[in-house]
Order: sequence, then structure tokens, then C-alpha cells
Amino acid sequence: MRSEMCTNEDRQNITSGHSKRIMIVAGEASGDLHGGNLVKAMHRIDQTLQFYGVGGINLKEAGVDLVADSADMAVVGLTEVFSKLGAIRRVMGALKASIKAVRPDLLILIDYPDFNLSLARTAKKRGVKIFYYISPQVWAWRKGRIGTIKKIIDKMAVILPFEARIYHEAGVDATFVGHPLLDVVRTKYTRQEALNRFGLREGATTVGILPGSRQSEVVSLLPDMLKAAEIIMKKLPDVQFVLPLADTLDIKFMSHITEQYPVTVKIISSEIYDVIGCADVVMVASGTATLETALMETPMVIIYKVSALSYYVGKMFIHVDHIGLVNIIAGKTVVPELIQGEANPEKIAAEVVGLLTNRARMDHIRSELSKIKETLGSPGAAERAAHLAYDML
Repeated sequence: MRSEMCTNEDRQNITSGHSKRIMIVAGEASGDLHGGNLVKAMHRIDQTLQFYGVGGINLKEAGVDLVADSADMAVVGLTEVFSKLGAIRRVMGALKASIKAVRPDLLILIDYPDFNLSLARTAKKRGVKIFYYISPQVWAWRKGRIGTIKKIIDKMAVILPFEARIYHEAGVDATFVGHPLLDVVRTKYTRQEALNRFGLREGATTVGILPGSRQSEVVSLLPDMLKAAEIIMKKLPDVQFVLPLADTLDIKFMSHITEQYPVTVKIISSEIYDVIGCADVVMVASGTATLETALMETPMVIIYKVSALSYYVGKMFIHVDHIGLVNIIAGKTVVPELIQGEANPEKIAAEVVGLLTNRARMDHIRSELSKIKETLGSPGAAERAAHLAYDML
């Protein structure tokens, strides 16, 4: 559903005649979220814009005509892509054919670099202008992609403060617009209201479980998180567990896994930030959710596990000291990370219990998370990115 919030000044900017047609591609859940807000912001500038492409529920609700669902393309790890390769190739073929046949007025790419940069090459050859929102993590691995980006991307809108400097040094037109999560990470209820709403006890210790937004992540991580929960219960009897359900996942799929373990887990749909906000500590899969948790200033244990081959190949190419975005932005270890073999139930439980039984450490983590929030700019990233993109039409 397109936004109807349009000021008089915005109405003066609405184009007449031929409506501009924009292809937008967000291959993962986080990109779909930010893409949806970007499209809404662009519609506030010009309600005649027509969008089509790849995304999920957020882009669809923003008025985008979806030719493919991003849930069918999202993968984690380097080798896991093979299970989705057929779907990815079909979508790529359809989008490239559309670029050749329709030639959109603008191509907006959101993260998902391997797919999107390949698509961008086709668009560049056809003379389509390309706007990239949310940069590939060139600072972590495959830095050579900066050269490719310089050749084929017309404008970058980056969301981490140090990314603009990296691109400027390489001669890429990039603008830091702030982090889009600053506009969406907020609670609807007080902690007490949230606990009551979710049927949780007010005096108990609350542990959040965030196993990721992709089925492959959940299958890999949730069983170990639930086994860790069993251990935590033995050490801290007055503890309760809550799991916010990602929009990309089905509650039956999630319940089928949780019911196999002797732990009571409240599964809550569509209110992730209130779930994080009422938790004392969160077990969280490495990814966007770690930053969402950081913006809520909730202490966490980051967990990362992929196939052995993916991890081995990744070790050869990824050059960062930390895996969690929170620690990468801070430039130091703010919250514990458990990677591959260390991401086992015993160590997960030990880290969670270690946090819950050390108030000074919990307070220190909250203070450090507050500092991270301050480095991410000010709210309004989608609006700033929308004006940059619209100026390209």
C-alpha cells in the first residue's frame, strides 16, 4: 500500500506525463525492510513512481510489484547458495530480460552483492542508471569489488560511517546517509507492558532467542540455542525464554523445532523490538539482528555457524577481527562471539549465565552499546537516500 503522506512542497515535485519506472532488488529480509521504507519515502516525493522487482512483504506493502520473493533467494554461508541456485538463476534471467525489454529509468540495488553486481553489469550496458543502497561489506572481504563498483555503480548510499571514507578513497561517489535501523528500532510498550502482553513473568530473568530470519539459519542454530536454554534453566531456575518470529518464517516451522526440547519458549509474532526490549540477555544469530539488539542496548551473545566448507573458504577471504557487526563497528569486543565449534550449547549457556550473574559487566555492555548507537548518524536515512535516488531520475 503506497503512502499517502505527501506535503504541498512534495506535490510540487510530482512529475507530469510518463511515470518513471524503477526496478528495485532486495534479496534478503533486512534489505526488504529498508527497501520498503525507501520506496515509501520516494512515494512521498513523487506518488507517480512505479516500482517492480524482488523483495518481501515490506516492499510489497510499499507498492512494489514483486516478480520474485526474496525468501526464495536468501542464503547464509558460501556453500549454502547451491540449494537455491536454480531459483536465483531464474530470477536473474527474468530481471535481465526485463532490463533489456523495458529499460527501467533507475535500478535500485540493496545489499545482496554477488547477485546485484551481476545484474548491475547488464543494466550498465543498457544505459540504466544504478543506485546502490546499503553497501557490500567490501571492508570485510573481497575488497577488489570496489573497482567493479566504481565502474558500474553511479551512486552509493552507505549506512556505516567508515564506509564513505573507504569509497571516497577509491574514487566512488558515496554518501553516508545514516543507519536506517535508527528509524525502525523502537518499542510500542514499556517493559512491564510487554511482559504482560507476552504472558511472561515480571520478576523472572528473561532470555531472548533470535536464531535468524532464514530457515537454514534456524535449522543450524536453534537446536543448539534450545539445548543451551536447558543448561541455563538448571543454573538459573527462575528464567524464561522468548523468541520473536521473523516475518520470513512460519510459526508452525518454528514450533516444530521448539517442541522437540523440554524448554518452554514463548514465540511472539511481529513485535521483535518489544521482545528484545523486555529481555535481559539475547542469544542472537550474527547479522542485522545484532545491530537491532545493540540499538535496544540489550546485552547479547552472538552466535555464528555455517557449513565447515563455507567457514574454511570464508577464513581465506574474510579479513576482520570480529564476526558480529556490533563489535566491528566498535572496533573491539563489546559482546561475546561464539563461532563454529565454539557455538555449542555448553559455551552458549556459559556466556549467557556469565552475563546474567555479573551486573557490572552488563552495565558496561549497555554503556558501550549506547556509544555505538551514537556513531550511526541520525534518524532519516530512508528520506536522505530517497532524495539521492530521486535526483537520478
